Amino acid sequence: MIGKRSLPLAVLKTLFLAIWLVITAFPLYWIVITSFKEPGSITSYPIKYWPSHFSLENYTQLFTLSNFFVNIRNSFVVALVAGAVATSIALLSGYVLSKFEFRGKTAVFLCFLITQMLPAFIALGPLYIMMTHMDLVNSIVGLILVYIAVCIPFSAIMLKGFFDNIPDELEEASMVDGCNRMQSLIYIIIPVMRPGLIAAFVFNFVNCWNELFLSVTLAQRSSVKTIPAALQGFISSFDIDWGSLSAASVLAIIPSMIIFAFASKHIVAGLTAGAVK
Repeated sequence: MIGKRSLPLAVLKTLFLAIWLVITAFPLYWIVITSFKEPGSITSYPIKYWPSHFSLENYTQLFTLSNFFVNIRNSFVVALVAGAVATSIALLSGYVLSKFEFRGKTAVFLCFLITQMLPAFIALGPLYIMMTHMDLVNSIVGLILVYIAVCIPFSAIMLKGFFDNIPDELEEASMVDGCNRMQSLIYIIIPVMRPGLIAAFVFNFVNCWNELFLSVTLAQRSSVKTIPAALQGFISSFDIDWGSLSAASVLAIIPSMIIFAFASKHIVAGLTAGAVK
């Protein structure tokens, strides 16, 4: 009797999830399909949900008529360097916040939390003035430094939760065997918390890869633009280059999908280990 009653509910849940999947997946499908349409057929009517002829002309135009190779290189350099440095600094910050007691510890932790509540545009004016005085506007180095500062608070909070779940006895046992605190951190604790480090790096990389607001403001030259800023260039006041925009969007999505595909297990393990005490 219970099974008969639960069957309609299960059908409704499955139907709802199927509809929700179609709604969420359709924009991605439409971007991919549009990128393979012939440029003249993208805005033609009636709308074709499956092109009659597939074409690579949009991808050809993307690399011949724009500096998209340079934009890809800039995004990789910025995301890799900023993600790695921010994760390294956050590792030490999370370790200190978790394992040490000092005056102002709570204030530092609250400052990290508050930075996650404030929108980025609030600090844009002072940040732009400071970067201008330091001659770091339209500079890859300046963009990397800003992204490092943006990524550290969230990563430190996440890694602190992971450090909290590592028993102090593990570190004390290594010190009894002759390790100092830094050796204990490098040889004992870091291998244990590898999933947390991978999760933090992946989130930092993806955030830097997809960030638009700061990149548009601080990197206006075509030679230093990242992919999000380059995508905005395909939208003008009177026209939108849908073909090149779709092709560029597909190429921008691929690295994030590959990273999440290979690091998904570590991401889940890192998040659950850092969240559950």
